[in-house]
Formats: sequence, structure tokens, C-alpha cells
Amino acid sequence: MADTPNIPDEIEVRAKWGGFAFTPENDAKAKMYVARYPEGRQRSAVMPLLDLAQRQVGADTDTQGWLPVPVIEYVAAYLDMPYMRAYEVASFYTMYNLAPVGKYHVQVCGTTPCMLRGSDDVMAACKNKGMVKGKTTPDGLFTLTEVECMGNCSNAPMVQINDDNFEDLDYDITTKILEELAAGREVTPGSQTGRKTSEPEGGPVVLKEMVDTNHDYRGEW
Repeated sequence: MADTPNIPDEIEVRAKWGGFAFTPENDAKAKMYVARYPEGRQRSAVMPLLDLAQRQVGADTDTQGWLPVPVIEYVAAYLDMPYMRAYEVASFYTMYNLAPVGKYHVQVCGTTPCMLRGSDDVMAACKNKGMVKGKTTPDGLFTLTEVECMGNCSNAPMVQINDDNFEDLDYDITTKILEELAAGREVTPGSQTGRKTSEPEGGPVVLKEMVDTNHDYRGEW
């Protein structure tokens, strides 16, 4: 289901990102992440450092960020590990982007629970806003990706946009979210129908007293 990333020309990539280095603030964060691991296990920090690097690229480009090869090389050298080991991590997890994405990376879950609950309508709303799966819109705002399960099956269908999950979607709600983002307005993440966590539609049917307080049921059983 994952789309092959459209990686830019290597000469251009190296010309732009060949001198990548963490900012002083991010370097301090990187050192903090590395220090969390015991001596000899510092390479285990590769995941948070790749994420940190991707976010720095995103801040520089006003996008959700991605990992050019020189940036992955920098992280690998930072941790004194072979480049290929860092690349294996970056290419395995979909949280890392191996090609440029837009300001908003719209990841639509198309796995069975979301599909049965209407993910096709969510995808249709994206496409009717000019998005093409695996591509970035000409204005650089949106990149559309179809992904595997992201663990919100109870509130399906859902999408992840950058760091936020939006749940209980349909065509109209998805369209409204995209329009608000395009207009530069904030959108509240989570369930778009007012559900709290993964309660049934219409509200909880058991343990109702727990909605507002930590109710002790032991004396009632």
C-alpha cells in the first residue's frame, strides 16, 4: 500500500543539504536522547535523532519535513554507526519521509476497519481537493499518502495530519478540515463527532459514573 517516494536528484539534494548539522538547540536535545542509553548502546538513539533531524528540515522548509540522504548520513555519523543501519530504520518506519512532503502530510488509513467505516469517502474528499496519492499539491500545502493501520480502529475512519490524528470522519468533515488547514486556521484533533477516547457513539453505556470522576464501584458489586 505504501507509495514509492519520489526522491529528488542526488546532486541537488547534496548541494542543499550536504552541510546539514543540528542547530544548537537540537544538538542539546540530541545529546539528551543519546544520554538516555547505557554506554555502548548510543546507537539506539537513532530513532529520536532521525525524527529530530526531520523536524529541523521541516522547520527550514515550512513543511512536515523529510530525510535527505546527507541528513541521514549526518545522524549516522553523529552516532558512529554505518549509514546503511540508519537508512534501514528510516526506510522501515512510515513516520520518516524519504522524499519531500507538503506543509500538511495527510496520511489516510485504508486498512479494513477504516475501509468498512468509510475511508473511501475520506480519500475522495482529499482527491476532490486536488490531492493525488503519493504526490504533493502544486501549492506545496498537502501531500497525500495511504497507510496501514495507525491504531485508531475504534474511531475509524481516521487520518493523521502531521502529528495529529483526526477520527470519526466522513466526506464532509474531511473536506472541512482540509479547507480550514488551507486557510491557515487551527483544527481540533481527535474525534470529530464529540466522542471521548473510544466510547460508543452516543456516549458510554457502562461505567457511566466514571465519565466525570474516578468513581469507586467496589461497594456496589
